[in-house]
Amino acid sequence: MSKTKDSKTAKASTSKKKASAKKTPKGTPPKKPVSKHRYTAATADKYELYQLAVQSADTDVEFLTETYEALNGRKPKHLREDFCGTALICADWVCRGEDRTAEGYDLDPEPLEWGKQHNMKKVHKKQAEDRLDLYLEDARAPGRKAPDVRIAQNFSYWLFMERAELLEYFKLAQDSLAEDGIFVIDLYGGTEATEEMLEERKIEGGFTYVWDQHEYFPGTAEFFCNIHFKFRDGTELNNAFQYHWRVWGMAELKDLLLEAGFSSCESYFEGDDEDDPEEGNGIFEPDPKGENCESWIGYLVSQK
Repeated sequence: MSKTKDSKTAKASTSKKKASAKKTPKGTPPKKPVSKHRYTAATADKYELYQLAVQSADTDVEFLTETYEALNGRKPKHLREDFCGTALICADWVCRGEDRTAEGYDLDPEPLEWGKQHNMKKVHKKQAEDRLDLYLEDARAPGRKAPDVRIAQNFSYWLFMERAELLEYFKLAQDSLAEDGIFVIDLYGGTEATEEMLEERKIEGGFTYVWDQHEYFPGTAEFFCNIHFKFRDGTELNNAFQYHWRVWGMAELKDLLLEAGFSSCESYFEGDDEDDPEEGNGIFEPDPKGENCESWIGYLVSQK
């Protein structure tokens, strides 16, 4: 969630055809904020805004669970979340069952500490704090337990700018998995995915999320993006989160994952809504080719 290496990054929007940044996941409506107070630039908490505008951990966990179960015939137990930021996905994961454990890794102490102060409240209510461990460590650090599911969400791995560096990370991920483990990353692309543009979306409860695709350089695939927030009182929180990425294509990522030693790598794309083919239906299924929409969201699921 910051420029610091291994910090959480941004998500794209739900619309299969219109998403230009990953703002809300998997075709679901943006989550309503719990608080109805009037946000302002002076009082708003940027991590709270980010989670409300960008993340939907319950949907992520459902996809990971269902995908693992479809491949292995049983529910997964242990999750490792790289670039975990505020560890919202980890928190949701351990609250889904008493046999579930999770560990999160991030190099940025600020979002990690925020997550401990805020997202752990849900964990404490479920008496699951002993099953969740967060580490202020590089995403390439060795884990404490072989994960059934290891993830790098929100394009966080795009901070690896060099092919050799990304390949090394994928090799470490493959080696770390349990025997029937899966490694899941998400990505976005499409005809609008690297356009220099601003896109705004109002979040119920009193603020506007602004996704800023600021600069893209095709010769290096470098991408500079920002998140801003606007409030009803006219104030703005500019550059709340900033990202310097390399845009990696799906085909080259598949090649890298197989080169890293994974036995298989499947792409998952969102299906069409029956009532509006221009929109996604929130259901992601295996699809080797996909459809070149204005902007699409996809997963790559790799088996050890």
